[in-house]
Order: sequence, then structure tokens, then C-alpha cells
Amino acid sequence: MEHTYKYAWIIPFLPFPVTMLIGFGLLLIPTATKNLRRIWAFPSVLMLSIAMVLSVNLSIQQINGNFIYQYLWSWTINNDFSLEFGHLIDPLTSIMSILITTVGIMVLIYSDNYMSHDQGYLRFFAYMSFFNTSMLGLVTSSNLIQIYIFWELVGMCSYLLIGFWFTRPIAASACQKAFVTNRIGDFGLLLGILGLYWITGSLEFRDLFEIVNNLVHNNRVDSLFVTLCASFLFIGAVAKSAQFPLHIWLPDAMEGPTPISALIHAATMVAAGIFLVARLFPLFIVIPYIMNFISLIGIITVLLGASLALAQRDIKRGLAYSTMSQLGYIMLALGIGSYRAALFHLITHAYSKGLLFLGSGSIIHSMEPIVGYSPDKSQNMVLMGGLTKYVPITRIAFLLGTLSLCGIPPLACFWSKDEILSDSWLYSPIFAIIASFTAGLTAFYMFRMYLLTFNGHLRIHFQNYSNTKNSSFYSISLWGKKVPKAVNKNLLLSTINNKVSFLSSDIYQIDDNVRKKIRYFSTYFRNKYTYAYPHESDDTMLFPLLVLVLFTLFVGLIGVDFYQGVIDFDLLSKWLTPYTNFFHSNLNNSSDWYDFFKNAVFSVSIAIFGLFIAYILYGSVYSSLHNLGLVNLFVKKGSNRIFLDQVKNLIYNWSYNRGYIDIFYTKIFTFGIRRLAELIQFFDRHIIDGITNGVGIASFFIGEGIKYIGGGRISSYLFLYLSYVSIFLLIFLFYK
Repeated sequence: MEHTYKYAWIIPFLPFPVTMLIGFGLLLIPTATKNLRRIWAFPSVLMLSIAMVLSVNLSIQQINGNFIYQYLWSWTINNDFSLEFGHLIDPLTSIMSILITTVGIMVLIYSDNYMSHDQGYLRFFAYMSFFNTSMLGLVTSSNLIQIYIFWELVGMCSYLLIGFWFTRPIAASACQKAFVTNRIGDFGLLLGILGLYWITGSLEFRDLFEIVNNLVHNNRVDSLFVTLCASFLFIGAVAKSAQFPLHIWLPDAMEGPTPISALIHAATMVAAGIFLVARLFPLFIVIPYIMNFISLIGIITVLLGASLALAQRDIKRGLAYSTMSQLGYIMLALGIGSYRAALFHLITHAYSKGLLFLGSGSIIHSMEPIVGYSPDKSQNMVLMGGLTKYVPITRIAFLLGTLSLCGIPPLACFWSKDEILSDSWLYSPIFAIIASFTAGLTAFYMFRMYLLTFNGHLRIHFQNYSNTKNSSFYSISLWGKKVPKAVNKNLLLSTINNKVSFLSSDIYQIDDNVRKKIRYFSTYFRNKYTYAYPHESDDTMLFPLLVLVLFTLFVGLIGVDFYQGVIDFDLLSKWLTPYTNFFHSNLNNSSDWYDFFKNAVFSVSIAIFGLFIAYILYGSVYSSLHNLGLVNLFVKKGSNRIFLDQVKNLIYNWSYNRGYIDIFYTKIFTFGIRRLAELIQFFDRHIIDGITNGVGIASFFIGEGIKYIGGGRISSYLFLYLSYVSIFLLIFLFYK
């Protein structure tokens, strides 16, 4: 067993050879590497699968043995300074490793088909493998410096993947925004690491926790300074996990390919900040102010993320704000000391949100033949609707992910979210009320997304290619090459509700270098004609969806903690048993059936209410009432109706415009920094340089003037010298 733990360091580096081989192949034999590009998906999946098997094996040993293993070796030794590298295997590491590898495998399989059209296919898999290496290295790190190294590598991979389609200005801007925002958090993280090392003289987690605990309990350190260092560490987590106020990068990060959104922004990279807080939880828990700060940031993020998701039209951007809100729930749980509930929701949310993002990718993929390869149209839910009969498997998967995130039993997120809500009532009724209200908002905006996408009728007219036999669609690199507008004059996109027409100006040229995407309408045989219409994704894209559906259905059972002889399946508490040696946490809080049903009925009722409101506003009930002219019966005409319309518009504008936070940051920070830079430039050019240049010019003119005074006679010079001395002596004697 110890031998297995000793060589667990190999887990992070298993995906790395794929990145190296792809890089060397493109450098040395580019033609052969590109021609055989599809085979690189197999080693990528294979190496990550081996890492998953090793992670599961270590987790099983931990559950059975309940111990923590750490292996270190010296890297730098200089007098009193010693830096060691190694790996730490504990419940948190094993949980994160399993999440990263399982979701990563599904995303890689999914990406093989989703990215098959793209000329950057090899670059995509190279980035993905390097990201998996960086993330696995982060979660197995044994000290803060090692975490910081992999933390920066994860940020670099995020920058490359968000800006994968770098020729699109929006994608280039999005990756820069993510990079700059995360640099703020990374600078705070670095300051926190340096401050803690100054206090403790160590960077190893065990030594760090013990020393800080002793110093705080014995009042041998300034509490303000320790709180400041802990706050700097938490700022790094705030930026990486998109918590308020450094959340602004996450929605724009959706400009990357959809598999990137599923892997980075649902299950792994945004979970890095949560992981950091969970890893440093024994440090934070002895500092009450920082725990209150964490819970406050968490509850603000919970409400803000949900409110900003209410009116989004882009399906991926709506899911991004949902991710932000759910990560706020996890941060809230950590802040109130509910460690078990936080990790539980981290697990359930990762699989459910991964399912939703991959499902959204399948939807986008099905819409591209209609609207062209344009993310502004293929991701716009206003242009969708009625997709149930076209993508039935994707619809079922998306519905299950939606219901799970809404907290409907017995799906995964119900168990974890219900536990967070129950613990929040014990901590603060105000926080509990906000969290419960946000649970209703979550149900509303998620079911709104589902209804806009799948309910009703398709809200666009699409091109009929009935005059073209055996026509086909080819996916293209980036967003394709344009052909004249005249070819596309019949492609008219119109919405039903808003009655707004969008005349597309572009259609995309067929690329003969990639696979055909031919879809035929027929029950038993191929039809004579081919149409552009929404279609179900290929099997390699549906397989990961079905696997994640199974996780969404059953992964919540690992946290069931009833001990009445009926259910005794609390695997998560057994998993977390070793942590009881480090800090006090209510890990084994058994509950009876009465308390469970009381809390469950309350949370599920809120979720059902949110679903009901969404169905009234966006479902067939609203359509029927609207057709009958009965909608106005709900609200009387007059001042009340005007007031409700104003409130509705206010909420809509707040949500659609991202709470005006981006505008505020642009005016205060972007324009403010520019104005400050211009002021400094003016001061430097006209004041600093002016003084310097003025001294030089004055010296020049003085020298020019003096040279004409000199006559070349020494007697004249002595006379002037004695005259000046006499004048100065008289002045000195007069004032004396």
C-alpha cells in the first residue's frame, strides 16, 4: 500500500507526454502529424484513463484505511532555507483527482467529434492534456510554492483555451480579460504565501497549520497581520473561482470551444479556488474574521450569479452565471464551517454542470446548419425552441441536468444543496433566507433555459436545400470562409415573440478537407433531398452525455447519511474521516427522517415554485393564455400594471446588462487608469522633462551671454571678482 502511495506522483504527469509528442510531431514531421491527427485523441483518453484508475485505487485504499500520506524530496537547501517538493494524498486530493479525470475523459471523447472540423484540432488536444497535467499537479501539491507553480500553469492553459479561436477579436479580448482578472488574484495569493512564510518559516501544509494554530491560540502573533495574509490567500481563490467582485471574466470565457466550458468552467479550473480554500481550511477556521469574510463573499456571489442569469439569451453565458452562483453556494458552505456539504456539492455540481455544458454544445452543434457557424446565433436561445423532436437524447440529458441543478430529488444536486441550506439555517437566518430565495431563482432561470431551447416551435425559418441532391455540410476551421451574399438571400431568421427579423449576410463555403456532415430525412431509407435542420449529435458526442447522466442520477447517493438501519451508505463521511484529526467539523452529523423530510419539503417546494413561474412565463400555459387574451386578467390595468412593468424592466435590464458591473469597472478602472496614465504622461513630459530641458536651455543661454562679457584681460577678471566679493561682504555685514 505504501508503495502505491509513494509512486502516486506519476498521476499528474501521465497526460503530459501527449502534449510533448504532439508538439514535437508538429515541429519535426508536421505533414504526417496533421494527416494522422485523429489518432491523437486515443492516447489523450488512454493516459487520462490510467490516471483515473490510479486515483480511484488510491481513493478506495483511503476509504478502507482512513489515513493521509505525504511523500517529500528536497529540491533546494541553502543554510536555514529548505524547499521540498512532493505529493500529498488525502481525501481532498482523491476527490479532486477523480473529478478531474472522469470529467476530463468525457470531455476528451466529446471533443474528438466536436472539434473534428477545426484545423486547430491537434493544438486543442495538446492544450487539454497540458491543462489536465497542471490541474492534477495542483491538487496533489504538498506545499504552497508547489501549488503556486501549478496555479500559474492552470491560468496559462486557461488563457490559451479561452482564446483558442484567437483570430476572433471577441475571443482574444475574452482571454485577455480572464488573464488580467486572474493576475489580480494571483498577486494576492503570492502576497499571502510570502506573509505566511515570514510568520511561520515554513510552506508545508502540516507545519503551517500547526504553527499558525499555536501562534494564534497563544497570542504570539498579530491577529491583524494573520488575517491580512489569510485574506490575500482568499483573494486568489476569489479570482480563480469567479467570486464577486472578480467574477467578470467567467461569462466572457464562454468564447472558447464548448468542451472548454465544460471542463474548465464547470468541473475543474473554477473549482481550483474552492480547492485552495478547502486545502487551507484548517488555517482559516482559527481566524473568525476570515471565515465570516468567506461566507459573506459566498452569499453575495450566490445571489448575484442567479440574478444575472435570469435574462441571458446566450445559453453558455447563462450556464456560466449559474456556475458562478453554485460556486458561491460551495464558498458559503466553507465559510460557515460546513466542510462536508461543500465538498459534497462540489462533486454533484461538477457532474451536473458538465452534463449541461456538453448538452449545450450538442444543441449548438445541431443549430449550426441553420444559422451558420456563428456563435451569436447558434448559442442564442431566442432563435431556438421546438428542438425536442430533433434532439431527443440531448433534450433528456439537458432536462436531467436542469432538474438536478434545481434541486429536484433524487438527482445529485438535491442532496448536497439541501444540506447546505440546512446548515445555513443553523449559522445565520439571513444567509439562509437569501440562499433559499436563490434556490428558487435557480429553478426559474434553469427551467427558463430549458423551455426556451426545447419547448414550443422552432422560432427560425431555415434554408430548404430541396433542389440540391446529396448536398452536405462541412464543418470548417474557426467560423469558415464567406461567399457572396446573393447565395444566402433566402436565409431569413425571424423570432416569433419579438417579431424581429435578422437577415444573415453570410453563408459559409464547403471545406473539402474534413468530414461530411450529411443529414437525411427519412424513416427507413434516405430521402431524395437534404435539408438544413437541427439534428442529433453523433454517438461520440452522445456517449459522454449518457455517462454524465448516470453520474447525475446516482452520485448524490454517496452522501446519504441516515443511520436508522434503513440506509447506511454515507461513503462521503467515511472518505473524510481523516480530517477529524486536523480540525473540528461536523462530518458525521446524522439526521433522522423527520428532519430530513422537513428540510427537503421546504427546499423542494421553493424549487417547484420557481419551475412553475418559469413554466407560466415561458411554457405552453403562457402561450394558451396569451392566445385567449387572458394574460391581463392576472394584473389589473392602471398604476399597479405600470409599476409591475417598471419592476420587470428594471430586473430584466439589471440581469441582461450584467448588473452594470462591467460598465462600472470600465468607467472606473479602465477609463480611470487611462486618465491617470495620461496625467502621469503629461506630468512626466511637461514637468519633469520640462525642468530638465529648462535647466539645459538656461545653461545654454547663460553661457552664450557670459562669453560676450569676457575681454581676455586678467585685471578685468580680478576687478569683477573683488567687486562681487565686496558686495557679498556688505550684504552679509548689513544683515548681521
